[in-house]
Amino acid sequence: MQTGDGSSPLIAAFLDMVAAERGGAKNTLEAYARDLADYAGRLKAAKKSPIEATGDDIGAYIASLEKRGLKPASSARKLSAIRQLHRFLVAESYRSDDPAAIIEGPRRGRGLPKTLSIAEVDRLLAVSKEGLDAAARSPGEQLRALRTACLIELLYATGLRVSELVSLPKSIARGKDPLIPIRGKGGRDRLAPISTKAREAIAAYRALLDRLAPGAASGPWLFPADSESGHLTRQAFARDLKTAAAAAGLSAARVSPHVLRHAFASHLLQNGADLRVVQELLGHADISTTQIYTHVLDERMKAMVRDLHPLGDP
Repeated sequence: MQTGDGSSPLIAAFLDMVAAERGGAKNTLEAYARDLADYAGRLKAAKKSPIEATGDDIGAYIASLEKRGLKPASSARKLSAIRQLHRFLVAESYRSDDPAAIIEGPRRGRGLPKTLSIAEVDRLLAVSKEGLDAAARSPGEQLRALRTACLIELLYATGLRVSELVSLPKSIARGKDPLIPIRGKGGRDRLAPISTKAREAIAAYRALLDRLAPGAASGPWLFPADSESGHLTRQAFARDLKTAAAAAGLSAARVSPHVLRHAFASHLLQNGADLRVVQELLGHADISTTQIYTHVLDERMKAMVRDLHPLGDP
């Protein structure tokens, strides 16, 4: 993977390491490549490479991101990539010091994750299933509607990342276990729950797919599509989900695959799930990532004190 400037060999070596040693996913590698190409471009303008960069160079680059209109979260992501690159350069003896180690990240507030209420998810699920057998729909329209309903049911049941969802193998349609194996971010394996309703939605979608498009159905993917990967793209599902949200009377801006993943986690915690269990189900490597949901736990604890403590509010 090339970055298009004089630093390409160094950055390419770093990306090769991430792919080989950490099992970096394609999307992760592409994000690193974009962020580091931008950083290397800034250094190139100063006639430097990452081997010659100083702490001042990195600090000036991070400061310039705000002037370019980048949000603190985006700047923090770029700084994370830069830090990892420079740790790699030290580890591989390209340089003896790490100029990124002392750079402070941009200050950013920790916003609460966007989510939907249980009632809103119920409405989205119900509307996505309306008219699936409508005679006015063409077979192709019926198949697309059934696929969207299946994806929504499956995403809310499992809490998968959208990249994991669209690339599910068709083999999961044959099983009856309440858990399905997932190869997640960084090549980490985990088990995800799958409800009876989600399995029924898969069976209905695959039955129509087998009848209308047996060639596509014979491939390896649960959700085949005419794309480079051979399966449905994240972007295509996101568009179909927003259409379903609008039909359900929800603002399309509030609904995305990631929002449904947040709803999965938030609703589990609201109903008593342990934070460590939710961490495992979401595939988070670090509990700190899952702790964005602690506001749900705070509200639950307040309710428990109010309802269960002898001196709580009547």
